[in-house]
Amino acid sequence: MLDSLSARLTAIFDRLGGKGRLSEDNIQEALREVRVALLEADVNFKVVRGFIDRVKVKAVGQDVLRSLTPAQQVVKVVHEELVELLGGSGHRLAPAAHPPTVVMLIGLQGSGKTTTAAKLARLYAKQGQHPILAAADIYRPAAQDQLKTLGAQLDVPVVGDAGRTPVEICRAALETAAERGLTPLILDTAGRLHIDETMLDELKQIRAAVKPHHVLLVVDAMTGQDAVTVADRFNQAVGIDAVILTKMDGDSRGGAALSVRHVTGRPIAFVGMGEKTDALEPFHPDRLASRILGMGDILSLVEKAQQNVDQAEAEAMVKKLREETFTLEDFRAQLKQVRALGPLDQVLGMLPFGKMLKGAPKELTGEQADLDRFDAIICSMTPGERRNPEVINGSRRQRIARGSGTGVQDVNRLLKQFVQLKKMMKQFKSMEGRLGKLKGLGGFPMPRG
Repeated sequence: MLDSLSARLTAIFDRLGGKGRLSEDNIQEALREVRVALLEADVNFKVVRGFIDRVKVKAVGQDVLRSLTPAQQVVKVVHEELVELLGGSGHRLAPAAHPPTVVMLIGLQGSGKTTTAAKLARLYAKQGQHPILAAADIYRPAAQDQLKTLGAQLDVPVVGDAGRTPVEICRAALETAAERGLTPLILDTAGRLHIDETMLDELKQIRAAVKPHHVLLVVDAMTGQDAVTVADRFNQAVGIDAVILTKMDGDSRGGAALSVRHVTGRPIAFVGMGEKTDALEPFHPDRLASRILGMGDILSLVEKAQQNVDQAEAEAMVKKLREETFTLEDFRAQLKQVRALGPLDQVLGMLPFGKMLKGAPKELTGEQADLDRFDAIICSMTPGERRNPEVINGSRRQRIARGSGTGVQDVNRLLKQFVQLKKMMKQFKSMEGRLGKLKGLGGFPMPRG
């Protein structure tokens, strides 16, 4: 999602930076290319026109043209306008003064409402709250069963009895939440393939009956400009407080993310980055703007690492590396932690200039496959071979390759990378020793003169 736009914009600003001193003509030419890039990313044309006009006013100002780094100043202006376009400071759901907080999810069928309801419940549970779900979609086959299954996996109660109307289910869920002291209550309502008056009337009835504190529209980002049209229609008919964009990890052009807030006047609260229940993230406009411009998103990467990497295990790993007791079993545990961070393309996309590291999709797919392949190879070894890989001779390599479904060259590559890692850590240890001696002599040597 948005990778193509990011690559286009990065190339445009790289060329702008190579022009030395900028003129108004240079900037106008670059902004024409930016306009084309945004339109090709399926951003609403009215949004593009307003965005370019605002950037132009700031970018051709004397403060930019007279600065020592005018190209960087233009990027700064574009970044600021992107952040504003995406929602400024972001949007967080405030808890109700008198619990339970009621969150109502609405949207078309297939947008991912049921899965998103479970994702929201998991997110709130991780924050120490006690959510409850209402399965109010009585029309889609197995919709209630799906939510109950997800609720059971998360240990979150689900209210949704067959034979009741959606309004009755939501009322019963609200009563249950109040009686048991559970909050928030998340309502999974029914959708249709297309917007129709019957669906809108039902949503209005539910809203009037339970008076939700937050009405969130779930929109499939893969639908492009249709997503913006749907958001605008729901907002006018029912009224929404914020938007959740699902399938942001997909390969669509990403125009919905850049258009929906401007067109509806409603912010994006969350984005879905996968199918699993942990793949829902609070939306940060400034972070997405930085990623679009190739600046990375270190804060999100750090948060992801904190959630998925065991601190004690990481410290133990560092100790083993320093003491040179690091084995292939430890190497496998390290690979497992890397895989827990998610697909490599997403991880690299969070690094500054990570797009340059990512390379072609085929190469990246190969890197991801290597992690799986290396894991299989290490599993195929005996405990003794994992602790002392020096004993792995030619016949053992053939046996390991057969047992892991790989080739001998794959086994050789793994062992080579393991040796290189140990050699690199030995160099770091040596460097630490030299720095320690310098500190012991009273500090680092100062240049004379």
